[in-house]
Amino acid sequence: MKIQKSLIFLFFFVISCTKNDIPTCDDDMTLFSLADFPIGVAVSPFELEENSAYRQIVVEQFNSITPGSTFKPDALQPNENDFSFEVADSLVAFANQNGKWIHGHTLLWHNQLPSWMNSFSGDKQQWIDMMETHIKMVVSHFGNQVESWDVINEAFEDNGDFRENIWYQNIGKEYLKLAFEFAHEANPNTLLFYNDYSIAAKAKKCEAILNHFKTLKNEGIPVHGIDLQLHIYNSTPSDNSIKNAVEAIADEGFLIHFSEIDISLNLVTDNMRLTDNKLQKQGQRMQFLVDVFQTIPQSQQHGITIWGISDLDSWIPSFFGREDYPLMYDNEYHPKPMYCGFREGLLN
Repeated sequence: MKIQKSLIFLFFFVISCTKNDIPTCDDDMTLFSLADFPIGVAVSPFELEENSAYRQIVVEQFNSITPGSTFKPDALQPNENDFSFEVADSLVAFANQNGKWIHGHTLLWHNQLPSWMNSFSGDKQQWIDMMETHIKMVVSHFGNQVESWDVINEAFEDNGDFRENIWYQNIGKEYLKLAFEFAHEANPNTLLFYNDYSIAAKAKKCEAILNHFKTLKNEGIPVHGIDLQLHIYNSTPSDNSIKNAVEAIADEGFLIHFSEIDISLNLVTDNMRLTDNKLQKQGQRMQFLVDVFQTIPQSQQHGITIWGISDLDSWIPSFFGREDYPLMYDNEYHPKPMYCGFREGLLN
Protein backbone atom coordinates (compact mmCIF):
# COMPACT_ATOMS: atom_id res chain seq x y z
CA MET A 1 0.00 0.00 0.00
CA LYS A 2 2.74 2.48 0.94
CA ILE A 3 4.68 1.65 -2.24
CA GLN A 4 1.54 2.12 -4.31
CA LYS A 5 0.96 5.54 -2.76
CA SER A 6 4.50 6.67 -3.44
CA LEU A 7 4.26 5.70 -7.09
CA ILE A 8 0.96 7.42 -7.76
CA PHE A 9 1.39 11.14 -8.23
CA LEU A 10 -0.89 12.37 -10.98
CA PHE A 11 -3.68 14.71 -9.93
CA PHE A 12 -5.86 16.19 -12.66
CA PHE A 13 -8.72 18.65 -12.80
CA VAL A 14 -10.57 18.60 -16.11
CA ILE A 15 -12.13 22.02 -16.28
CA SER A 16 -14.76 22.78 -18.88
CA CYS A 17 -16.72 25.48 -17.23
CA THR A 18 -19.55 27.74 -18.24
CA LYS A 19 -21.72 29.71 -15.82
CA ASN A 20 -23.02 26.88 -13.66
CA ASP A 21 -21.04 23.91 -14.94
CA ILE A 22 -19.19 21.84 -12.37
CA PRO A 23 -15.47 21.25 -12.98
CA THR A 24 -14.72 17.57 -12.82
CA CYS A 25 -11.82 15.19 -12.43
CA ASP A 26 -11.57 11.51 -13.27
CA ASP A 27 -12.40 8.82 -10.73
CA ASP A 28 -10.52 5.99 -12.41
CA MET A 29 -8.73 5.24 -9.17
CA THR A 30 -10.59 3.50 -6.36
CA LEU A 31 -10.59 5.56 -3.18
CA PHE A 32 -10.62 2.65 -0.80
CA SER A 33 -7.61 1.07 -2.51
CA LEU A 34 -5.56 4.13 -1.53
CA ALA A 35 -6.38 3.94 2.19
CA ASP A 36 -5.39 1.82 5.17
CA PHE A 37 -8.75 2.54 6.85
CA PRO A 38 -12.42 2.19 5.77
CA ILE A 39 -13.69 4.65 3.15
CA GLY A 40 -17.44 4.90 3.58
CA VAL A 41 -20.62 6.43 2.26
CA ALA A 42 -24.24 6.73 3.42
CA VAL A 43 -26.52 4.76 1.10
CA SER A 44 -30.16 4.20 0.23
CA PRO A 45 -31.30 0.64 -0.65
CA PHE A 46 -33.79 2.12 -3.13
CA GLU A 47 -31.08 4.00 -5.02
CA LEU A 48 -28.84 0.93 -5.02
CA GLU A 49 -31.66 -1.04 -6.60
CA GLU A 50 -32.94 1.54 -9.08
CA ASN A 51 -29.95 3.72 -10.01
CA SER A 52 -27.10 1.99 -11.85
CA ALA A 53 -24.76 5.02 -11.76
CA TYR A 54 -25.25 5.34 -8.01
CA ARG A 55 -24.68 1.63 -7.46
CA GLN A 56 -21.52 1.60 -9.59
CA ILE A 57 -19.93 4.41 -7.56
CA VAL A 58 -20.74 2.68 -4.27
CA VAL A 59 -19.23 -0.59 -5.49
CA GLU A 60 -16.12 0.92 -7.06
CA GLN A 61 -15.15 3.71 -4.65
CA PHE A 62 -16.10 2.62 -1.12
CA ASN A 63 -15.50 -0.39 1.13
CA SER A 64 -17.77 0.73 3.98
CA ILE A 65 -21.45 1.69 3.91
CA THR A 66 -23.71 3.38 6.45
CA PRO A 67 -27.48 3.00 6.10
CA GLY A 68 -28.86 6.52 5.87
CA SER A 69 -32.29 5.70 7.33
CA THR A 70 -32.78 1.97 6.86
CA PHE A 71 -31.60 0.95 10.34
CA LYS A 72 -33.35 3.67 12.30
CA PRO A 73 -36.12 2.72 14.78
CA ASP A 74 -39.07 3.83 12.63
CA ALA A 75 -37.84 1.59 9.82
CA LEU A 76 -37.01 -1.49 11.89
CA GLN A 77 -39.81 -1.47 14.49
CA PRO A 78 -42.75 0.43 12.99
CA ASN A 79 -45.13 -1.12 15.52
CA GLU A 80 -44.40 -2.30 19.03
CA ASN A 81 -42.74 -5.75 18.98
CA ASP A 82 -43.32 -5.88 15.22
CA PHE A 83 -39.89 -5.78 13.61
CA SER A 84 -39.45 -5.30 9.89
CA PHE A 85 -36.04 -6.35 8.55
CA GLU A 86 -36.73 -7.04 4.87
CA VAL A 87 -35.29 -3.81 3.43
CA ALA A 88 -32.40 -3.75 5.90
CA ASP A 89 -31.58 -7.36 5.08
CA SER A 90 -31.40 -6.50 1.39
CA LEU A 91 -28.78 -3.87 2.19
CA VAL A 92 -26.80 -6.38 4.25
CA ALA A 93 -26.98 -8.83 1.34
CA PHE A 94 -25.64 -6.15 -1.01
CA ALA A 95 -22.77 -5.47 1.39
CA ASN A 96 -21.93 -9.15 1.68
CA GLN A 97 -22.01 -9.66 -2.09
CA ASN A 98 -19.67 -6.72 -2.68
CA GLY A 99 -17.31 -7.07 0.26
CA LYS A 100 -18.44 -3.95 2.13
CA TRP A 101 -18.12 -3.21 5.85
CA ILE A 102 -21.38 -2.02 7.47
CA HIS A 103 -21.48 0.73 10.08
CA GLY A 104 -24.95 0.51 11.65
CA HIS A 105 -26.76 3.81 12.11
CA THR A 106 -28.48 4.25 14.58
CA LEU A 107 -29.98 2.31 17.49
CA LEU A 108 -31.32 5.32 19.44
CA TRP A 109 -32.15 8.86 18.37
CA HIS A 110 -34.77 11.47 19.27
CA ASN A 111 -35.88 11.72 15.61
CA GLN A 112 -37.19 9.11 13.17
CA LEU A 113 -38.89 7.19 15.94
CA PRO A 114 -42.11 5.28 15.25
CA SER A 115 -45.22 6.98 16.55
CA TRP A 116 -45.83 4.26 19.14
CA MET A 117 -42.39 4.93 20.66
CA ASN A 118 -43.04 8.68 20.86
CA SER A 119 -46.33 8.05 22.64
CA PHE A 120 -45.14 5.13 24.79
CA SER A 121 -46.64 5.22 28.28
CA GLY A 122 -44.95 3.48 31.20
CA ASP A 123 -42.79 3.89 34.27
CA LYS A 124 -39.00 4.11 34.19
CA GLN A 125 -38.48 0.33 34.22
CA GLN A 126 -40.95 -0.16 31.39
CA TRP A 127 -39.07 2.43 29.31
CA ILE A 128 -35.80 0.63 30.04
CA ASP A 129 -37.37 -2.69 29.05
CA MET A 130 -38.71 -1.21 25.82
CA MET A 131 -35.33 0.27 24.96
CA GLU A 132 -33.57 -2.99 25.78
CA THR A 133 -35.93 -4.99 23.59
CA HIS A 134 -35.34 -2.73 20.61
CA ILE A 135 -31.56 -2.61 20.92
CA LYS A 136 -31.05 -6.30 21.59
CA MET A 137 -33.45 -7.44 18.88
CA VAL A 138 -31.79 -5.25 16.24
CA VAL A 139 -28.17 -5.96 17.19
CA SER A 140 -28.71 -9.71 17.58
CA HIS A 141 -30.62 -9.91 14.27
CA PHE A 142 -27.65 -8.60 12.27
CA GLY A 143 -24.99 -10.21 14.45
CA ASN A 144 -21.47 -10.05 13.05
CA GLN A 145 -22.73 -8.84 9.66
CA VAL A 146 -22.68 -5.32 11.13
CA GLU A 147 -19.16 -4.61 12.33
CA SER A 148 -19.91 -1.38 14.24
CA TRP A 149 -22.91 0.56 15.54
CA ASP A 150 -23.89 4.11 16.34
CA VAL A 151 -25.54 3.21 19.62
CA ILE A 152 -26.78 6.72 20.39
CA ASN A 153 -27.15 9.71 18.10
CA GLU A 154 -27.08 13.37 19.19
CA ALA A 155 -27.72 13.15 22.93
CA PHE A 156 -26.03 16.45 23.85
CA GLU A 157 -26.93 20.10 23.26
CA ASP A 158 -24.36 22.54 21.90
CA ASN A 159 -23.78 23.99 25.39
CA GLY A 160 -22.83 20.57 26.75
CA ASP A 161 -26.13 19.81 28.50
CA PHE A 162 -27.88 16.51 28.00
CA ARG A 163 -30.57 16.77 25.34
CA GLU A 164 -33.92 16.31 27.08
CA ASN A 165 -35.26 13.77 24.59
CA ILE A 166 -37.80 11.07 25.42
CA TRP A 167 -35.08 8.70 26.63
CA TYR A 168 -33.65 11.27 29.03
CA GLN A 169 -37.08 12.39 30.21
CA ASN A 170 -38.28 8.87 31.01
CA ILE A 171 -35.07 7.10 32.06
CA GLY A 172 -32.54 9.81 32.92
CA LYS A 173 -28.94 10.15 31.79
CA GLU A 174 -28.28 6.51 32.66
CA TYR A 175 -30.00 5.57 29.40
CA LEU A 176 -26.69 6.22 27.63
CA LYS A 177 -24.85 3.75 29.83
CA LEU A 178 -27.64 1.17 29.56
CA ALA A 179 -27.85 1.45 25.76
CA PHE A 180 -24.17 0.60 25.36
CA GLU A 181 -24.48 -2.28 27.83
CA PHE A 182 -27.51 -3.72 26.01
CA ALA A 183 -25.79 -3.49 22.62
CA HIS A 184 -22.68 -5.19 23.99
CA GLU A 185 -24.73 -7.96 25.58
CA ALA A 186 -26.48 -8.58 22.25
CA ASN A 187 -23.16 -8.87 20.39
CA PRO A 188 -19.87 -8.62 22.31
CA ASN A 189 -17.94 -8.62 19.01
CA THR A 190 -19.29 -5.37 17.56
CA LEU A 191 -17.69 -1.94 17.99
CA LEU A 192 -19.90 0.66 19.67
CA PHE A 193 -19.88 4.41 18.90
CA TYR A 194 -21.45 7.66 20.00
CA ASN A 195 -22.37 9.97 17.06
CA ASP A 196 -22.97 13.73 17.13
CA TYR A 197 -22.63 17.00 15.19
CA SER A 198 -20.71 20.15 16.20
CA ILE A 199 -18.26 18.20 18.34
CA ALA A 200 -15.46 20.13 16.68
CA ALA A 201 -17.38 23.42 16.44
CA LYS A 202 -18.59 23.71 20.05
CA ALA A 203 -15.87 23.37 22.69
CA LYS A 204 -18.30 22.89 25.60
CA LYS A 205 -20.14 20.16 23.72
CA CYS A 206 -16.91 18.37 22.88
CA GLU A 207 -15.74 18.57 26.49
CA ALA A 208 -19.04 17.30 27.87
CA ILE A 209 -19.21 14.37 25.46
CA LEU A 210 -15.61 13.39 26.05
CA ASN A 211 -15.92 13.65 29.84
CA HIS A 212 -19.12 11.60 29.93
CA PHE A 213 -17.92 8.76 27.75
CA LYS A 214 -14.46 8.77 29.32
CA THR A 215 -16.19 8.23 32.67
CA LEU A 216 -18.29 5.39 31.27
CA LYS A 217 -15.24 3.83 29.65
CA ASN A 218 -13.33 3.97 32.93
CA GLU A 219 -16.26 2.21 34.59
CA GLY A 220 -15.88 -0.65 32.13
CA ILE A 221 -18.78 0.30 29.84
CA PRO A 222 -17.96 -0.79 26.25
CA VAL A 223 -17.73 2.61 24.52
CA HIS A 224 -15.22 2.06 21.74
CA GLY A 225 -15.40 5.20 19.62
CA ILE A 226 -16.64 8.70 18.88
CA ASP A 227 -18.16 9.79 15.55
CA LEU A 228 -17.62 13.37 14.40
CA GLN A 229 -20.34 14.18 11.87
CA LEU A 230 -18.46 17.11 10.27
CA HIS A 231 -21.25 18.82 8.37
CA ILE A 232 -19.04 21.69 7.16
CA TYR A 233 -20.62 25.11 6.59
CA ASN A 234 -18.50 28.07 5.50
CA SER A 235 -15.52 28.09 7.90
CA THR A 236 -17.38 26.24 10.65
CA PRO A 237 -15.88 24.30 12.25
CA SER A 238 -12.50 25.96 11.80
CA ASP A 239 -9.41 23.98 10.89
CA ASN A 240 -7.94 24.49 14.36
CA SER A 241 -11.19 23.42 16.05
CA ILE A 242 -11.20 20.18 14.07
CA LYS A 243 -7.56 19.48 14.90
CA ASN A 244 -8.09 20.21 18.60
CA ALA A 245 -11.19 17.98 18.86
CA VAL A 246 -9.49 15.11 17.05
CA GLU A 247 -6.41 15.38 19.26
CA ALA A 248 -8.49 15.48 22.47
CA ILE A 249 -10.53 12.41 21.51
CA ALA A 250 -7.48 10.49 20.29
CA ASP A 251 -5.61 11.25 23.54
CA GLU A 252 -8.36 9.42 25.47
CA GLY A 253 -7.87 6.30 23.37
CA PHE A 254 -11.21 6.28 21.53
CA LEU A 255 -11.58 5.10 17.97
CA ILE A 256 -12.42 8.06 15.72
CA HIS A 257 -14.82 8.03 12.78
CA PHE A 258 -15.47 11.03 10.53
CA SER A 259 -19.03 9.83 10.12
CA GLU A 260 -21.17 12.28 8.13
CA ILE A 261 -19.07 14.54 5.92
CA ASP A 262 -20.62 17.09 3.59
CA ILE A 263 -19.29 20.54 2.71
CA SER A 264 -21.88 23.22 1.95
CA LEU A 265 -21.24 25.83 -0.73
CA ASN A 266 -24.30 28.04 -0.31
CA LEU A 267 -23.80 30.76 2.28
CA VAL A 268 -27.16 32.42 1.51
CA THR A 269 -30.65 31.06 0.98
CA ASP A 270 -31.18 32.16 -2.61
CA ASN A 271 -29.44 33.49 -5.73
CA MET A 272 -26.54 31.12 -5.34
CA ARG A 273 -23.89 31.28 -8.06
CA LEU A 274 -21.86 28.08 -8.40
CA THR A 275 -18.29 28.98 -9.32
CA ASP A 276 -15.06 27.17 -10.04
CA ASN A 277 -13.47 28.93 -7.06
CA LYS A 278 -16.10 27.61 -4.64
CA LEU A 279 -15.69 24.08 -5.95
CA GLN A 280 -11.91 24.21 -5.70
CA LYS A 281 -12.13 25.45 -2.11
CA GLN A 282 -14.55 22.63 -1.34
CA GLY A 283 -11.97 20.20 -2.68
CA GLN A 284 -9.23 21.78 -0.58
CA ARG A 285 -11.38 21.48 2.57
CA MET A 286 -11.97 17.81 1.82
CA GLN A 287 -8.27 17.25 1.43
CA PHE A 288 -7.69 18.97 4.77
CA LEU A 289 -10.14 16.60 6.50
CA VAL A 290 -8.33 13.58 5.06
CA ASP A 291 -4.98 15.02 6.09
CA VAL A 292 -6.19 15.58 9.66
CA PHE A 293 -7.68 12.10 9.87
CA GLN A 294 -4.33 10.60 8.96
CA THR A 295 -2.70 12.29 11.99
CA ILE A 296 -4.76 9.98 14.22
CA PRO A 297 -2.82 6.94 15.45
CA GLN A 298 -3.51 4.19 12.93
CA SER A 299 -4.99 1.84 15.55
CA GLN A 300 -7.67 4.48 16.26
CA GLN A 301 -8.66 5.25 12.66
CA HIS A 302 -12.17 3.85 12.17
CA GLY A 303 -12.72 5.52 8.80
CA ILE A 304 -14.08 8.44 6.82
CA THR A 305 -17.70 8.43 5.63
CA ILE A 306 -19.28 10.84 3.13
CA TRP A 307 -22.97 11.55 3.78
CA GLY A 308 -24.27 10.60 0.32
CA ILE A 309 -23.07 10.04 -3.24
CA SER A 310 -24.20 12.95 -5.41
CA ASP A 311 -25.59 16.41 -4.74
CA LEU A 312 -28.98 14.95 -5.65
CA ASP A 313 -28.80 12.70 -2.59
CA SER A 314 -27.97 15.35 -0.01
CA TRP A 315 -30.33 16.08 2.89
CA ILE A 316 -29.26 19.74 2.99
CA PRO A 317 -31.36 21.37 0.19
CA SER A 318 -34.66 19.97 1.43
CA PHE A 319 -33.92 20.38 5.14
CA PHE A 320 -32.71 23.99 4.92
CA GLY A 321 -34.72 25.00 1.84
CA ARG A 322 -31.69 26.18 -0.12
CA GLU A 323 -29.77 25.30 -3.26
CA ASP A 324 -26.53 23.53 -2.40
CA TYR A 325 -23.85 21.18 -3.77
CA PRO A 326 -22.23 19.56 -0.71
CA LEU A 327 -21.11 16.14 -1.97
CA MET A 328 -18.37 14.60 -4.14
CA TYR A 329 -20.40 13.89 -7.29
CA ASP A 330 -22.59 16.26 -9.28
CA ASN A 331 -26.20 15.71 -10.32
CA GLU A 332 -25.09 13.61 -13.27
CA TYR A 333 -22.75 11.49 -11.13
CA HIS A 334 -19.53 13.08 -12.38
CA PRO A 335 -16.78 13.50 -9.77
CA LYS A 336 -16.16 17.04 -8.51
CA PRO A 337 -13.02 18.68 -7.10
CA MET A 338 -14.23 17.48 -3.68
CA TYR A 339 -13.61 13.93 -4.90
CA CYS A 340 -10.17 14.96 -6.11
CA GLY A 341 -9.41 16.54 -2.74
CA PHE A 342 -10.29 13.27 -1.03
CA ARG A 343 -8.05 11.38 -3.45
CA GLU A 344 -5.17 13.82 -3.11
CA GLY A 345 -5.34 13.57 0.69
CA LEU A 346 -5.05 9.80 0.46
CA LEU A 347 -2.17 10.01 -2.01
CA ASN A 348 -0.29 12.37 0.28
